[in-house]
Amino acid sequence: MSLVRHNSPARIPGLHIPTDVDRSICALSFLIPANYPVYFTLDAFNPSNPCLLQAVTHAEPNRRHRLFAIFDKGVLKAQPHLSRNLTAYVNHHTRHMELTAPPHIVPGGERSKNDQSLPARLQKRLYQLNMDRQSIMLIVGGGAVLDMAGYAAATTHRGVRVIRLPTTVLSQGDGGLGVKNGINAFGVKNFLGTFAAPFAIVNDGQFIDTLPARHRISGMAEAVKVALIRDGDFFVWLEANASALSSFDPPALSHLIRHSAEIHLRHIATSGDPFESGSARPLDFGHWAAHKLETLSGYRLHHGEAVAIGMAIDSRYSTEVGLLSEQACGRILDLLDWLQLPSWHRILDLKGPDGRLKILRGLAEFKEHIGGELTITLLKRIGQGTEVSEIDDTVIHRALSWLKKRHASRCVSR
Repeated sequence: MSLVRHNSPARIPGLHIPTDVDRSICALSFLIPANYPVYFTLDAFNPSNPCLLQAVTHAEPNRRHRLFAIFDKGVLKAQPHLSRNLTAYVNHHTRHMELTAPPHIVPGGERSKNDQSLPARLQKRLYQLNMDRQSIMLIVGGGAVLDMAGYAAATTHRGVRVIRLPTTVLSQGDGGLGVKNGINAFGVKNFLGTFAAPFAIVNDGQFIDTLPARHRISGMAEAVKVALIRDGDFFVWLEANASALSSFDPPALSHLIRHSAEIHLRHIATSGDPFESGSARPLDFGHWAAHKLETLSGYRLHHGEAVAIGMAIDSRYSTEVGLLSEQACGRILDLLDWLQLPSWHRILDLKGPDGRLKILRGLAEFKEHIGGELTITLLKRIGQGTEVSEIDDTVIHRALSWLKKRHASRCVSR
């Protein structure tokens, strides 16, 4: 921490400053380090598996930690034994941890982020259980539940510790790894939220085995995204393994999650802006349209599906403005097809009362969300993104028209 004293400001004509007032300016500068482990494992609640124990005790190995568990209702439905397994795990390691209450069940998916009463109910429960800053909220669920419960924890005592157990392809490879928490409000995605680093993350590959096919497919979109903007070799791997991925081959899916997670974690650790104090969000390629598509569909479109469509739009836009080659654009759209991810939706045709496409409102909302200056990531080539500060509505219309024609031709050919 450093305390910097600057020279007195220049005298302003007509302004009287008493001589007994210290007119120097003090600026305080300090760093807040964020350090959290991310574990990759199978069967995390098996008492012989040390990962969860290490996640709980890594900062204070000699104390007994109080845990309060949040379970995604959808995950519990697919694996009804989870609550019993967690209790057995904690009892096996009772020297280091205790459960303060039975697990608290919350709805899965965007429902949990659209209900603003849910964080308040969680905060009340934390209060009732006397959870303090050294207590741990253990969140088991998909990205939406991680966001909502993490928001409740971050705003209780200015931060109750959180250990995340992401349960989807999307959350294990992307959404569950960073420092963002939040809920939807006023029809806007993630309008309310915080930046708060988790205490630890445990990625358990066993959760992926029970996911519905649609969830597994949509989760792959974020892996395609990081490949497009960060790792061309990974994109080539995705192309080569598209058949295995579309049939949910466990080793292929495990590699996709692990490599996607590593790219995201590397960005968080080395980008210099993990708390997004600037306006650039390079890992949000395709997201300006995706967020709006989700809200326009009433969240019937999954996040990964919306991201896939958003990537298709921004990829085609990149080609229309001469940044990305036609061949590269074709490869991107072909990969989305192979992975059964959408590149078009009829919502893109919807217009508002002013006759303007509703999807274009997503640009203004994205601009507001990132801090008032528009910064959009486009593609120069597969594996390399570039940032622009303006998007031309006319070019967007051309890109959408092109994608719609492509979609129609593929439907006819089927």
